[in-house]
Amino acid sequence: MDPGAERADGLRIVPANEASWEDLQAILTGPARRCQCQRQRLGDHDWWHLPESERGAILRAETHCDDPRATETIGIVAYVDGDPAGWCAVDARGVFGRLRGSPVPWKDRDEDKEDESVWAIACLIVAKEHRHQGLTYPLVAAAVEYARARGAKAVEGYPLLTGGKQVIWDEMSVGAVGPFLAAGLAEISHPTKRRLVMRVDL
Repeated sequence: MDPGAERADGLRIVPANEASWEDLQAILTGPARRCQCQRQRLGDHDWWHLPESERGAILRAETHCDDPRATETIGIVAYVDGDPAGWCAVDARGVFGRLRGSPVPWKDRDEDKEDESVWAIACLIVAKEHRHQGLTYPLVAAAVEYARARGAKAVEGYPLLTGGKQVIWDEMSVGAVGPFLAAGLAEISHPTKRRLVMRVDL
């Protein structure tokens, strides 16, 4: 789904700068509110020591919410019938400090971690009232198209294998395998029992 297009079922996905800060905060509740989508970008050490207010200030500066004329942003926001429903952090892979610092995505791989042509879908959050409706499928698909439109040569994801079990949403912020498969990503490595690295070359 192209970011900005609205489907017949009322789903619309826009770059984050075209969403309001209030709407994004309505999606980021519970642990996601405390995180402000900074753990992946800053890495565990730097993230841990920042208060929530500073994490939020960084996210607001990065997303440029409320500024549709901004030339840069770092993610996409989904609306269902006008209601803020989902968030996806998608950006050049190298900006995500936690990805760079973790051995998991790089197991048995030898490539430049700073390659700006490779983008990553690092976080997916769905508002509580919109969960279990398949919203991550169009979010991942839109994230791939968003990255493609901005010159990405490849897009990666790092979804969790659930084994059919119910998993808390805190863990599922990396996404499940199904939406990535549906968006054209394929497994390129299986670094841990529960984690895959998936990728599509554009």
